[in-house]
Amino acid sequence: MASTANVDVSVETSGTLQRRMTVRVPSAEIEREIDVRLKTMGKTARLKGFRPGKVPVKVVRKRFGGQVRQEVMSDVIRTSFSRAISQERLSPAGSPSIEPLAGRHDGHFSYRAVFEVYPEIELKGVEGLAIEQPEVEIEEADVDAMIEKLRARLAKWESVERAAAPGDRVTVDFVGTIRKEAFAGGEGKDVPIVLGSGQVIQDFDKALKGVEAGGRKRARVKFPKDYPADELAGKKAVFNITVHRVEVEVLPEIDDDFLEAFGVDEGGIEELRSQVLDNMKRELDERLRSETNSVVLEAFLKANVIEVPNALVEQEISYLQAEAMRRLGTEDPEQVPAREIFAAAAARRVTISLLVQKFIAQHGLELDRSLVDERIDSLAAPYEDPQEAARTYRTNRDLMAQVESAVVQDQVVELLRERAEVTAKKMSFEKVMSPPQDAESG
Repeated sequence: MASTANVDVSVETSGTLQRRMTVRVPSAEIEREIDVRLKTMGKTARLKGFRPGKVPVKVVRKRFGGQVRQEVMSDVIRTSFSRAISQERLSPAGSPSIEPLAGRHDGHFSYRAVFEVYPEIELKGVEGLAIEQPEVEIEEADVDAMIEKLRARLAKWESVERAAAPGDRVTVDFVGTIRKEAFAGGEGKDVPIVLGSGQVIQDFDKALKGVEAGGRKRARVKFPKDYPADELAGKKAVFNITVHRVEVEVLPEIDDDFLEAFGVDEGGIEELRSQVLDNMKRELDERLRSETNSVVLEAFLKANVIEVPNALVEQEISYLQAEAMRRLGTEDPEQVPAREIFAAAAARRVTISLLVQKFIAQHGLELDRSLVDERIDSLAAPYEDPQEAARTYRTNRDLMAQVESAVVQDQVVELLRERAEVTAKKMSFEKVMSPPQDAESG
């Protein structure tokens, strides 16, 4: 047992990161502090029947003694805990669980603090690890494809009197049943569905091929086993479908009106292609940066397996839940996604954060302000007024903190990448920019 000032401390290790610390503080010191506060309070207390400043200590003790004792005990625990962890050279991860210890303690107040500490990390690099890095060139055909997507944004739909084919939009009413019973989400009116777009499950999409406006169809549909609604996954349903319209997509011509819609007043199609190419390069750079970070950090994680404090993981889960609620645009507590959904991601994020912090400290890495400026300029470029957008970033503390954190991580990744064995893998723009898709089932 060690002693510093008037605090006695003993520490037990429970597991790799958990610590059970017992702290003893002389009761006499606590009582003296209570007396001092009660006397001070007596000088300012206003009680009926007594002049201000003339309230006897005995009366003050009877009236305020319990409140003052609680305040002093809270302060004693806080200050003694801080002194104890400093004395023992411990770094708590998260708040401690405090448990006052009952019984006689030889004139001492004792309590037990249970908490986790940060892991001791001995970094291993990524030397010798093979990392594939995409190598992409934007071809003319990629620009052509992007302009076709721009045309699709301004497309119009025109009714046709023929059987529906892939790419057509079919507007329908439908009523679905499972074993002749209706089910939640099984009914819709005037629902537009683009055939072959993956908008609906595969069997339903197939059933709409060949339908005509004014027609009806009875379709047997099997929900995929991995369907998001558990109560429908793998079930067979029957849908009665009424077809209102079959429409074909009509793309706009690339004329002055089209160019003006995308902010091109001069320079014609070549100016549009130039702007589109610039945007594609920015998007590609961001995707490649993200992909490189992911690959390098994954290799870094595999080379440095550490145990992380559960307290930090729980904090990160709470943060991810709050972010999910923000994206959903709701504050309804009943809509909060289950914590277990975020457990793996939270543990990974905490692990990366601890490893990156250790790497920064070990290498004396400092934030490169020029890279911060470049990142802000890149983030602001797509806006109508890039300078105003950049000012918004620079004057918003939270946004700047996010940018600076991302830049520091990029700096770490770059140093790690230089130490790894990186091989270039040629990939198409479309392949790199396309999100991964699960194989369709059902």
